[in-house]
Amino acid sequence: MTIHPSAIIEDGARIGADVSIGPFCVVGPKVVLGDRVTLKSHVVVTGDTSVGADTTIFPFCCIGEIPQDVKFQGEAAKLVIGERNRIREHVTMNPGTSGGGGITSVGDDGFFLAGCHVAHDARVGDRVIIVNQSAVAGHCIIEDDVIIGGLCGIHQFVRIGRGAIIGALSMVTNDVIPHGLVMGPRGELDGLNLVGLKRRGVSRSDITALRVAFQTLKDGEGSFMERARRLGDETDSEYVSQMVNFILSDTDRHFLTPR
Repeated sequence: MTIHPSAIIEDGARIGADVSIGPFCVVGPKVVLGDRVTLKSHVVVTGDTSVGADTTIFPFCCIGEIPQDVKFQGEAAKLVIGERNRIREHVTMNPGTSGGGGITSVGDDGFFLAGCHVAHDARVGDRVIIVNQSAVAGHCIIEDDVIIGGLCGIHQFVRIGRGAIIGALSMVTNDVIPHGLVMGPRGELDGLNLVGLKRRGVSRSDITALRVAFQTLKDGEGSFMERARRLGDETDSEYVSQMVNFILSDTDRHFLTPR
């Protein structure tokens, strides 16, 4: 364990093996740092916050400070961050609130670039990338393998399905289907994240099935939800089933639909 003499570690903090805490860091009394966590310098980790093993947090991050929610009254709330995350400069992550279950959670192997924000009660999956200066609002669900481009805003309660990609400078106000591609200042569903699917080694047959499903959602008969139900009855593709299950599950928002 390496702790710089200028760092402040408050009584009660639990520090794992081989942790490195750099100059002028502050670690609060309820914080848990897993094995081999690195706090570079000038990092604040506070509140009821746990940080998983092998995570690196870069200078001037503020992790676990109280939510930016006017309804917050100091109730018990947690921030749980998984393993092997890279959290770059000036990132902020807040714990949950009583109105959202009390927990903000971040999965494993994420990459959070400079200046991005994860708000109260958000649930962020594994291998998520949030690029510089993008903000995920309260109560959002960001599923595994999502990429959110730079300077994006994700509206509160929005869900972004597994494997979707959000182009830079997009404002996303409605749910995004799994593997969707969103572009535009007021984000529109413009296609599928084909590059991401190929990078993850998804088979050609599943990609073809997704393309057919997307076209059916766009141009098929009936309402958007009716088209999704028909796809669920007809498909044998795991990836199309992911999309259908996402569409048919409960949500507090509408959907971005294919244009």
